[in-house]
Amino acid sequence: MTSKDAANIHHDFQDAQQSSADPFTDDDIRDITDALRDGDTAQVREFIDDLSTSESAELLQKVVTDDREELINTYLKDFDSETFVKLDDDLRKTILENMKPKQVANIVSDLDSDDAVDMLYNLEPVFQKSVIRKLSAKNRATVEEGLTFPDDSAGRLMQREFVAIPQFWSVGKTIDYIRAATDELPTDFFDIFIIDPMYHVLGNISLSQIVRSKRSEKIYDLLTVQDMHLIPADMDQEDVAQIFKDNDLVTAPVVDDTNRLIGVITIDDIIDVIEEEAQEDILRLAGVSTSGTDMYRDVVDTAKSRFSWLAVNLVTAILASMVIGLFDATIEQIVALAILMPIVASMGGNAGTQTLTIAVRALATNDLSRTNMMRMIGKETLVGLLNGIAFAIIVAAVTYFWFQQPLLAGVIGTAMIVNLIVAGLFGISIPLILEALGIDPALASSVFLTTITDIVGFFAFLGLAAFFLI
Repeated sequence: MTSKDAANIHHDFQDAQQSSADPFTDDDIRDITDALRDGDTAQVREFIDDLSTSESAELLQKVVTDDREELINTYLKDFDSETFVKLDDDLRKTILENMKPKQVANIVSDLDSDDAVDMLYNLEPVFQKSVIRKLSAKNRATVEEGLTFPDDSAGRLMQREFVAIPQFWSVGKTIDYIRAATDELPTDFFDIFIIDPMYHVLGNISLSQIVRSKRSEKIYDLLTVQDMHLIPADMDQEDVAQIFKDNDLVTAPVVDDTNRLIGVITIDDIIDVIEEEAQEDILRLAGVSTSGTDMYRDVVDTAKSRFSWLAVNLVTAILASMVIGLFDATIEQIVALAILMPIVASMGGNAGTQTLTIAVRALATNDLSRTNMMRMIGKETLVGLLNGIAFAIIVAAVTYFWFQQPLLAGVIGTAMIVNLIVAGLFGISIPLILEALGIDPALASSVFLTTITDIVGFFAFLGLAAFFLI
């Protein structure tokens, strides 16, 4: 057993112990920072040693900057390398770039290759090269290769440590190899890949199948070729996640342009991808930067990242105001219109956002495509009609009892129906149109939708009021 294996087992055991104990709380963080500020080194080390890697990352993320710097500067060796893998991207970049290249290299050397690449990819180029120069020749070659692949690709995601054996081996020889080559094998693996002399993947065998088979059986006879799903190194990570989801995979081999085996992707990486992509879609719907969580970025950078979409929102708000300006004379004669008109626009915006959220998610998971889009457009439009009628009755009744004007109640009810139909129609259509144009629906849909529902809502309500009430 290698020292890295022992360390992983130790931390897995810690995680298991902690999961059955009391949860890590803000009170625990307060105890650690109190001991830190009191200079009680032994107590701080004892606290850190009792933490799992996830809890250590939470500690570093929640403490104030001065305490974090003290923890890193004084107690860096007490933190497991995996702690830094679990940090927010922006915070991790800040922490690593305040270290010496040799310190970062020591952390990276303890990690699996996929985590090592993820650790280094967004560092400043000059600092990144300094760290890479401090790595061993083997680790350096692995990291440099990983960094050549595009962002969010299978090549960035894959782990270079895997188990591959020739097709002519027996089960007995395979087991003997696994036992003897401990230092060369990945810490955790589930499948063994069978390759030909050119390193092309012929199939895979699960460890459970190896254990259940007789030593004399030939590996080639046990191949499960029908379950193979070769992942090109340049495939987008979202597509990789979809393949894992559709086929219930635990691992999958990654191949280069010549179909040679160069790495493996495991389910734990896919879980991270699914979480990351979901967070990105949520942030994009609000026009917020998808880099990290935005909690640890510089104030100026955060303001810049949000400025562009706020500027677009300003333009759309001006368009809506121009529509209102067309009916200023109508509003002057009937003050109640100014009181009621936000209701129609607001309801349309909320209804459209509901449909929009469903559409963006369906596109992301490939549940919505050309084959079923007309059915979905029809369904969402009909939903808008039904909800429009229901809320038209409610808002018309409220308006009648409020202002005692039956015609005004009819106008706002009709406008409500029109805007909710439009909200349903465009809530599903806008993401489809943007997808067809090659524009990210999660990023741009909400701006267009709110513009349409505001303009249609104001125009329908004020236009009907000008026609029937003036």
